[in-house]
Parts: sequence; structure tokens; C-alpha cells
Amino acid sequence: MEPTPQEAAGVARALRSSRTVPVGWEPVTTGGHTPARRWVVRLADGRSVFAKIATDELTASWLREEHVAYSVLRGSVFMPAYVGWYDDGSRPVLILDDLSDAVWPPPWDDARIDAVLACLDSVAATPPPAGLPRADDDHLELREGWDEVERAPTPFLALGLCSPEWLRTHLATLLEAAHAAPLSGEALLHFDVRSDNVCFRADGSAVLVDWNWTSIGNPEIDAAFWLPSLESEGGPQPDAVLPEVSPELAACWAGYLGLACGQGADPLCAACPRGSASTDTVGLAVGRSAPRDPMDRLGRLLHLQHAATLRSWSRPRPQT
Repeated sequence: MEPTPQEAAGVARALRSSRTVPVGWEPVTTGGHTPARRWVVRLADGRSVFAKIATDELTASWLREEHVAYSVLRGSVFMPAYVGWYDDGSRPVLILDDLSDAVWPPPWDDARIDAVLACLDSVAATPPPAGLPRADDDHLELREGWDEVERAPTPFLALGLCSPEWLRTHLATLLEAAHAAPLSGEALLHFDVRSDNVCFRADGSAVLVDWNWTSIGNPEIDAAFWLPSLESEGGPQPDAVLPEVSPELAACWAGYLGLACGQGADPLCAACPRGSASTDTVGLAVGRSAPRDPMDRLGRLLHLQHAATLRSWSRPRPQT
């Protein structure tokens, strides 16, 4: 497999400031949940870099968003080193540090979990760049999942995650919880923390990749949306890691995922066709996807989040 002439020219332009040129190309064919083309590129000066190249208008827009994050946050310990950028107006190219030698989870252990939590603390403590979308604007309509399930429950019920009776009994509670989810805040958020967006350096520190969903909001969001995927990959249950994370956030995320999978659309990729939920949706939502057990992963995710939400919301509520 070789790069197209347009790809090769774009990478060469992106590397101009590095005063070196590509001499070898290795396609990256694992991981990744967008049509963007990805390469490990060997350079004449002996280094290697990671190149991500847009393939359509959607991936081009995401890559431009990611470039802003990398360029403004350049030098942050929680992200790969920024190397270069070139945008010809149709197929932009982003060049980053090559993380091929990093360790990618799973498996998980206490040290790796602590490293991710420390990484998320560092992200949240970093002043966010101006102009980022705010989570409380709900630009992804996170709070609307259960509303859509209420309007058209058949696709969600077809997943086999619960009975119609269970849904009728608990839907009002889930709706109330999701709409009360505390999305607002002033912290920098990665907004897409999952196992294939996390790796570990030789010193054990965690690095986050794929920064095209960067937002500003409640610092609990990144951890709350990551923890269910941790459990699905053999790690501890969410409340064993961070017992104080808002159950309303759990209800919000569960509704979003349940709706997306019921519709057969990847929750973070509107361009994906109906029917991809059996693998890609679960991979995007709960970490590295295994085609043989995607519904089991999503089922456990929703079960844990439903349980956490209902335990909290079944307690007597103060009068207001």
C-alpha cells in the first residue's frame, strides 16, 4: 500500500519546517473510527512521525479542529508532540509524534488507571483555548437520548437490553436524570476518552490522542464517560474508581449511546451507515471493539449506568 501523490505531497509540505523529507511509508490499519488515512512515515533524518490525512469534507473539518487543539495546546504533557500541518483546502494533513512504541490498553491495572486519572486532572487544570464549544450548550444533544427513545422505543428495545415493561417503569426516572446532568463548567475536556484514544509512555504516564471533540465543561465528564468502557475491558466498576461521579452524567451518556446503537449510527460519526452499530458504535462508545461481543459490552455499560442512576434517584429527594 502506497500513499497517493496528493497524500505524499501534503505530508512533504507539512514537514517543511522540520527540514526533512519522507523516505518510507507504513499504513496504520488498526484502531481509528473515521475514514481518515493514517501513516507512520520514516524521515530522512532517522525519525518517524504519525500522519493523519483527511479523505472527505467531514474528516477534513475534524482534522482542522484537531489541529487547533494541538497547535494551541502545544507542549502539553497529556498529548503527542505536534510536528506539522498543511491544508490544501480539501485534504489537510496533521503530523504528530509517532507513538508506535507506546503501550495501548487493555489490559488495565491500578497503575494505568491512576495514570489516566492523573492525565485527566492535568487536562482539566489547563486553561482552555478561547472559542471552544461548551458542553452545556449540548452541541451533541447528549441529554436528548432518552427523549428520542421515548418517542420511538422500538429500535432501542430491538437491542434486547431490557424489556418493554422495564423501559416503561424506569424511563421517567432516566429522562429526569439525563436532563439534570451537570454538563456546565470551565474545565478543558477531551470529550472522547476511551481505550483506543489512550496510551502509555515508557515512564507510565498517559497520553490522550484524537483531540477533535475538545470542549469546555464539567471536569467530571471525561472520567464519567470513560469509566464504563474501563469496566467493559476487565477493569473495576465505575463507582469503585470514582464513587462521587454524578449518576446523572451516567444516565445522560447511557441514553445517548442507547439511542445511537438503536438507530444503527455511530454516536460520534454521523456519516456511518445504519447497521454499523454491531461493531463500530460500541467501539467508539466503550473502547476497543470486539466484533464477537459488542452487544454484551453495550449491555453491561447500560446495565451499570442504569443501576447507578436508579440507586441515586430512588433516594428521597429534598423539596424545593
